[in-house]
Amino acid sequence: MEVNKDLSEKAQYDYELVRRAVDRGDQKAYAQLMSRYRDSIYFMLLKMINNKDDAEDLTIEAFGKAFNRLHQYTPNYAFSTWLFKIASNNCIDWIRKQKKKKLLSIDNPIGTDDGDEMTIEIRSQGPDPVDVVIKDEKAEIMREVVDKLKPRYRTLIELRYYKEYSYEEIATELDLPLGTVKAQLFRAREFLMNLLDNSKGAI
Repeated sequence: MEVNKDLSEKAQYDYELVRRAVDRGDQKAYAQLMSRYRDSIYFMLLKMINNKDDAEDLTIEAFGKAFNRLHQYTPNYAFSTWLFKIASNNCIDWIRKQKKKKLLSIDNPIGTDDGDEMTIEIRSQGPDPVDVVIKDEKAEIMREVVDKLKPRYRTLIELRYYKEYSYEEIATELDLPLGTVKAQLFRAREFLMNLLDNSKGAI
């Protein structure tokens, strides 16, 4: 498939990374895509929910979903626009699950790194069929990197992201104080990000 010539140079490079990831299973390409957009996605989500821990969790979840759907991306628009949409929709679903008041303006467009704008669309009642299918699926790149963590950190990541336990449920499961669980999960996320960043030739 030819790259849309209207895309920015940055967006065209993103598409090259996507093709390497999808066509060749290039793990470095996955890691590079995450490295390029992790901070942007995190700060967008932080603005939406105003909670650092949850924004970090949702950032990793967003990349997991995006990587599972990567074969669906087409270069009709920038990869960042597609990624931001997945992240924002996942966050909205999370807000619904938490049954919190939505302090979120859905009318104001969100800018992406490529200068595009998108508006957040609140979905109709009921689960999205695609989300149902991929709910328990995690990207291969994430699984391989998680497996490189020390056992205690791997357990925390698996309970939090794969089994979708709450902090309180993890504390009960592992018989640990809630504060310890949050602190160790923060460290586990740091190790996970470092492994992704330093994955050249190692994944």
